[in-house]
Amino acid sequence: MLNNLKTKFATWVKGSIGWKTDRKIVVFESDDWGSVRMPSQKAYDSLVSKGIKLDSAGGCLFNKYDTLANEDDLTALFDVLNSVRDKNNNPAVFTAVSVVANPDFDKIASSGFQEYHYEPFTRTLEKYQSHNRTFDLWKEGITKKLFIPQSHSREHLNVLLWMENLRKGDNQTRVAFEHGMWGFDRTDNKPSYQVAYSIKSMDDVHQQALIIKDGLDLFEKLFGFKSSFFVPPNGLLHPSLEKVTYEMGVSSLYGSIICNVPTPEYRSKKTIRYLGQSNRYGQKYVLRNCLFEPNDPSNDWLNVALKDIQTAFKYNKPAILGPHRKNFIGGINESNRTNSLLVLKNLLKEILKKWPDVEFMSTNELFKLM
Repeated sequence: MLNNLKTKFATWVKGSIGWKTDRKIVVFESDDWGSVRMPSQKAYDSLVSKGIKLDSAGGCLFNKYDTLANEDDLTALFDVLNSVRDKNNNPAVFTAVSVVANPDFDKIASSGFQEYHYEPFTRTLEKYQSHNRTFDLWKEGITKKLFIPQSHSREHLNVLLWMENLRKGDNQTRVAFEHGMWGFDRTDNKPSYQVAYSIKSMDDVHQQALIIKDGLDLFEKLFGFKSSFFVPPNGLLHPSLEKVTYEMGVSSLYGSIICNVPTPEYRSKKTIRYLGQSNRYGQKYVLRNCLFEPNDPSNDWLNVALKDIQTAFKYNKPAILGPHRKNFIGGINESNRTNSLLVLKNLLKEILKKWPDVEFMSTNELFKLM
């Protein structure tokens, strides 16, 4: 009963506070595009055989299915998005929350784990089969307004913590490194390497500011435009780092109603955010209010999403869904992509049936309206 009351209260707070609109707006924000995550099924099987834990509640589906999107993944996704039209004759669109780099494992190893090196994700793509035309498809998705990249930082990786443990010779970290990945389940009560901006001390913040600036620079070089939206990996970002995102042209930031703010010794504290709230630099927070992870068998995601969208519209809020890339990837298991895209297609059809005046928008388009 207590949990039910908490859920109702959170729903009321999300609906009652912040920016409102009478328009029926649906936004899909999809995280993790560009990141390696799990290189292959062979890597997964080998890591399991060596005792590396990959099956936590948070990491299981990511490690089982999530890898770099290939040509078939993007083509199939674009076909589904392009199969519908809103009241303005626009297709559905994914805000592709993307990292732009991955570790250069060979160079790091050659340095004896003393120096960190990265490569643009476009170079990573060249190392994988079925990825020769992948970046061309990214650009095609941008042109057709189906797939709009925005920044998820440079890497989905806490570079400082990862390199510290590689230098120490941490066994599990080194084994995962040898398989070209880092997103395993830690057993030392430290945060996941995936949490890019957790901090050991305030000294880390200066280095993280350089990483953010470098990542936003690389984003502009790759795509030809600045990222106006920034989503820190796993949602954690020290408030002092918002300044560098502002200086780099970011006008909106990811937030959650109860947001974790990193503090030293890899801890965090809670703060409250709401849709349209401005920080000291005039940047606005964008909060997701609808759940949709269709490759997770624990829920009926079509009805979960429709219910959340209905609630958002009831409170005159845009419906902002956050399906991760893992749902739409078939490189490791093709049925993962096929099944999730079927649910997405059915969701889009139901949205248009229930709300024929719906408008599909990217996050940057929503920010301009706000």
